[in-house]
Amino acid sequence: MDQYPAIRVKNSSVTRFMDDVIREERFTLYLNNRFITEQVASPEQLKELGAGFVICEGLAGQVKNVEVSGNEIRVEATSDRQSFEKEFRSGGGCGIRNIPHAVNSSLTITPDDIFRATSEIESETWKKTGGVHCSVLFSNGNIVSKSCDIGRHNTVDKLVGYAALNGIDLSECYIACTGRQPSGMISKSANAGIPIIISRAASTDQGILTADRTGITLICFSRGERFTIYTHPERVRDIKQRDLMGLTG
Repeated sequence: MDQYPAIRVKNSSVTRFMDDVIREERFTLYLNNRFITEQVASPEQLKELGAGFVICEGLAGQVKNVEVSGNEIRVEATSDRQSFEKEFRSGGGCGIRNIPHAVNSSLTITPDDIFRATSEIESETWKKTGGVHCSVLFSNGNIVSKSCDIGRHNTVDKLVGYAALNGIDLSECYIACTGRQPSGMISKSANAGIPIIISRAASTDQGILTADRTGITLICFSRGERFTIYTHPERVRDIKQRDLMGLTG
């Protein structure tokens, strides 16, 4: 974070102060020494960002090594594609949209797991700046990793990258996010093999359809003591069967 002078006006009160502001930087990403994209991101967890991006975009199955030098992120990985016909630029959201992988997992969670996951996605950085999204990766009800970034897509990449670099089985994990869940966000989790997404925000029609097709349990509007299950509700235990009627895909 940096600090910038600002003027706060509240009712009839005017106050000069130094405001905490989140940093934004641009990074160049290479896969096996070939240019892939430029990413706008917060300058933390950069190795995780690189590793996670290539996995979440379906460009690689396994990451061997990541090196960060200045604003260059170089990923060495086993590539799932022999060539990259499209070089592209990303503003922290768009990427290569391959057909996402189907998720195979027997993981289930309880409503209490959902409520706890939602309570953990607020961060001190968000409280100070209001300028970041946050995502948290869980396994067995415990936090595996937490990521904050100016881009909601980047937070997922960083969590997946952390898991890839630390040998964590993502089929046994679930993720909680602050951001909306359109098809691009769902595809990232699908390519990584994450079976359950919990979001405080909304989805889109294509996000729901992508979650249904890839076998992901999509839970949105998780706030307070309520949540909405859109797809594959069988992974949420302790929900009465009669309440599931009409929700199964």
